[in-house]
Amino acid sequence: MSSLLDRKFCVAPMMQYTDMHDRYLLRLISKKIFLYTEMISTGSLIYGKCYDQLEFNNEEHPVGVQLGGSDINDLIECSKKCEQYGYDEINLNVGCPSDRVQKGKFGACLMLEPHLVSECLSNMQNAVKIPVSIKCRLGIDNHESYEFLHNFISIVKNSGTNIFIIHARNGILKGLSPRQNRNIPPLKYEYVYKLKKDFPELEIIINGGIKNLDDSKNHLNKVDGVMIGRAAYDNPFMLKDIEPMFYDIKSQTNSKKEILNLYLEYVEKKINQGHNLSNMMKHLFGLSRGDKYAKSFRIKILEIIKNNSIKEHKKELEELLVY
Repeated sequence: MSSLLDRKFCVAPMMQYTDMHDRYLLRLISKKIFLYTEMISTGSLIYGKCYDQLEFNNEEHPVGVQLGGSDINDLIECSKKCEQYGYDEINLNVGCPSDRVQKGKFGACLMLEPHLVSECLSNMQNAVKIPVSIKCRLGIDNHESYEFLHNFISIVKNSGTNIFIIHARNGILKGLSPRQNRNIPPLKYEYVYKLKKDFPELEIIINGGIKNLDDSKNHLNKVDGVMIGRAAYDNPFMLKDIEPMFYDIKSQTNSKKEILNLYLEYVEKKINQGHNLSNMMKHLFGLSRGDKYAKSFRIKILEIIKNNSIKEHKKELEELLVY
């Protein structure tokens, strides 16, 4: 299914990071980034009835939801539910290397079953009107050749899905933790570039080890989009330069203090709706990245969390930001 959504810049789905509060903060900083939820397993929705995981703010659009699963009927049911909630896209996780997802038969282990992946995606596409995409790795374990990746894409694209987000590392399922899998397997960006040449009709988005917007600019000469992960969480304010640097439009973000105050207004509103203060305030740690008083800023956030109160500390927090 084709899509008019702009995925030139995406923020990666990250467990325990990209919840609805973090996504709201990131949207305050950039209007152009495409956001994704944390991975949500089909089992947690169907059997756990954890529909609160699907909650998001209208301000987050465009936002996609990432599903983890391989049971076709479950994926169909969850895709319909996600569309009903108002998401702009559904992404199938075929890249997570953790033990938990392997036991549930989803994530990176599915790269060994391209026909099943294709069938899953085809049925998901047929069940909804919004785009369905896939996020995968270059391969897994000793299946690390370009030929393996090429064969996987060749089969999966027959599903009708044409949006492929590629983490440019192999997934090591035996011997490495998910954290180690983000750093130890070598980056092979050239594989992703070659995919775009071999499959020009596909929308290819590159992910993995992208630290800043200069890196992104280089990648965009060879692929359709970039997906930034930890760097966007650890230093979210860098995203303010996306608009002027790549779209030739003025950033709507004037200062860190402005972002802080807008986000704290949001936090106070959400507290009244029953949301947890700690879960919202933790996303602010990276806002002071590179500032003179960054450590004091983080300490003040911890103090706010401990005291479970914002109002009497708002001014102090603002004064610890450089601008």
